[in-house]
Amino acid sequence: MAEKPESINELKLEIADSRERLVRELRGLRYELDLPAKFRRSFRKQTGSWISTAAAVGALIALATMRKKKISVDARRRRTQDKKLMETGIALAAMKLVTNLARPVIMEFVKNRFFYSGESQRGKK
Repeated sequence: MAEKPESINELKLEIADSRERLVRELRGLRYELDLPAKFRRSFRKQTGSWISTAAAVGALIALATMRKKKISVDARRRRTQDKKLMETGIALAAMKLVTNLARPVIMEFVKNRFFYSGESQRGKK
């Protein structure tokens, strides 16, 4: 049937005991979840292992980037690329020659058009 009601003192003791267990469990949980402190303790105890592991990981990363890649070249496509490159070079050389020859004419035009030449515009009318 129904249980006998416990005395108030027994209930208070049971509540206090429950609180103490809860506090202990929370402390244990905080200790387990404190990862930075765990890593520090582990590094202090096993320094050689951590350093050798870090060196191995660094070596793997360095060697992975040094891996040689196979490149296949199509000879016909290479000839067309060389031809386009030569055409571009010739076009740039011609453009440079034209701009060097036209520079004095362009500078004179800009000077006369945009800058004051020293003569009065009223006197020319």
